[in-house]
Amino acid sequence: MSHKDCIAMILAGGKGTRLAALTTEIPKPAIPFGGRNRLIDFTLSNCCNSGIDTAGVLTSSSVFALSPQIGSGFQNRPHSNNCSLHTLPPKGLNRPASYAGTANAIFENIDFIEKYNPEYILVLSGDHVYKMDYNLLLEFHKQKGADATISVIEVPWNEASRFGILATQPDGAIYEFAEKPELPKSNLASMGVYIFSWSKLKQHLELDGANVSSSHDFGKNIIPAMLDQGEKVFAYSFAGYWKDVGTVESLYEAHMDLLSSTPAFDIRDKAWPIYDSMPVSWQQKVVAQGLAGNRFIKQEHSIHGEIEGSIVFPGAYICEQAKVKDSVIMPGAYIGLGAYVERAIVGPDAVIGKGCKVLGGIDQLASVAVIREKVIVSALKRELIPS
Repeated sequence: MSHKDCIAMILAGGKGTRLAALTTEIPKPAIPFGGRNRLIDFTLSNCCNSGIDTAGVLTSSSVFALSPQIGSGFQNRPHSNNCSLHTLPPKGLNRPASYAGTANAIFENIDFIEKYNPEYILVLSGDHVYKMDYNLLLEFHKQKGADATISVIEVPWNEASRFGILATQPDGAIYEFAEKPELPKSNLASMGVYIFSWSKLKQHLELDGANVSSSHDFGKNIIPAMLDQGEKVFAYSFAGYWKDVGTVESLYEAHMDLLSSTPAFDIRDKAWPIYDSMPVSWQQKVVAQGLAGNRFIKQEHSIHGEIEGSIVFPGAYICEQAKVKDSVIMPGAYIGLGAYVERAIVGPDAVIGKGCKVLGGIDQLASVAVIREKVIVSALKRELIPS
């Protein structure tokens, strides 16, 4: 049996119900982001850059195209620190479409973890945008002699009910945790980045697995159970950029953050590279990689219209006399002759027909228009304003 100090388990099977228009065929971690990446690339890159050389990627039973992308996008990259990545869908011939919960996903793969006999295990979400050195988290965990450590960040109060909210003692020890409370008592939120001492987590996973009334979820079950039983659970404060893109609005905002004159998040940081897992077919037609003004454009042979304040992905096509403003145009999308798109996300392979208008709320506090992947918007429905 080999022995690892720490391995990572990445939760990558979520459908993202609040992003349903973009997750008809793929789970949320595979959503394109930033012109050349997918959401899961950030967590995977954090692992590689932190020297975490073994990671299990817990997917739904439909692995979409993630497995070959992981192989070609990371394991063969010269600077990716030789990360060994393994896709782990639900087991069995009659396996369900997805795991029963986040904790169940880890429980069902105890045998995979035990092959490496780790002292510690990172449990990570595959759908957040951030850069983080997990070594600093691990060192904090060791210094505290913790059984579990949760990376935390302050979020806006009006968004606090979307997250696991916690309260801490002055030394960082967590004494209260509530998963997505209707009336949050604080705005100190879990980032969905956990590190556990494996022997302790294994005990709790086995107890939870035997509990038929459990939701088998870390936030709802495992963390509260550890607190109830007096385990040492600490909060690790994170001060960098972090975005949970669990809603259309947050996904849009994270894209727009890349376009500011002083971006809150540098996706091209050479000191902490974000490796991409885009399919080769998209990489061969890159039109959106570099930063030019307030646009992500590298080669303009597929851009024949006007682009302002927008991110355009590989494989997209913008026709003559079309205008795209303050929007995100995903891979393979087609914006027709004379079409107008503003404050919108146009999904992969969607078509905006000749002369059509797609308008989100012009007020920056208003909603964002979303066109589903592979949907065709024709002249019969010329203007889309979200409800």
